[in-house]
Amino acid sequence: MNPKNTSSGIMSAELASLSRTVVSCRLCPRLVRYREDVARTRKREFADWTYWGRPVPGLGDPQAELLIVGLAPAAHGANRTGRMFTGDSSGRWLFRALHRAGFANQPASEHRDDGLQLSNVYITATVRCAPPDNRPAPREIVTCARYLRSELELLTRVRVILALGQVAFTHILALAAERGFVVPRPRPKFTHGASYVLPSAAGDTLRLIASYHPSRQNTQTGKLTEAMLDAVFTDARRLLGELVRG
Repeated sequence: MNPKNTSSGIMSAELASLSRTVVSCRLCPRLVRYREDVARTRKREFADWTYWGRPVPGLGDPQAELLIVGLAPAAHGANRTGRMFTGDSSGRWLFRALHRAGFANQPASEHRDDGLQLSNVYITATVRCAPPDNRPAPREIVTCARYLRSELELLTRVRVILALGQVAFTHILALAAERGFVVPRPRPKFTHGASYVLPSAAGDTLRLIASYHPSRQNTQTGKLTEAMLDAVFTDARRLLGELVRG
């Protein structure tokens, strides 16, 4: 989040190295047990799949100015496919929106070799292993934070962060403060579509956008609609354009 004279090739190599570290992680015993149990038992719908069953690294453009942060891999989504938001209903909503906004070359992603390409966006998560009931424990979030910290260090061009869900929103605020960005007072509230300016003493500015997570709980109840998700990406585009002009 601080500009450097770092080439895309070097950043790609460093992100690839970080991805290998993430994939080999076994720091949280409860998450290790769960992700591997799910991979062994599988779901009838995916009985012919060989599940990934490991932590899931981030993906996207090393030169990205937009960072998307979710909660964690889905048990039968990214824990199955090995790619964040790939192969589940949340991902279908997210990739359709990314495609409509011009950040993705196709509107769907079902497996790691499906040709998906992301432009000016990087996708990651607060926790890298699928948690039971989609609820990582506070200690697991703290333990896994090292990987998002490293991504924020390597993704030097990020200027806008889209937090999908309140957990990701709260986590990003804490990490931004660690990196010297000023969190406004009163503390920003998680409200869908809200955006906040986080300045730093070094003269950098980070914009944080809050969005409901495109989980079935939100999309099937109408709490989050495609129009609402599109509006969030329209705002992200607008903010990126303003930062360029500024």
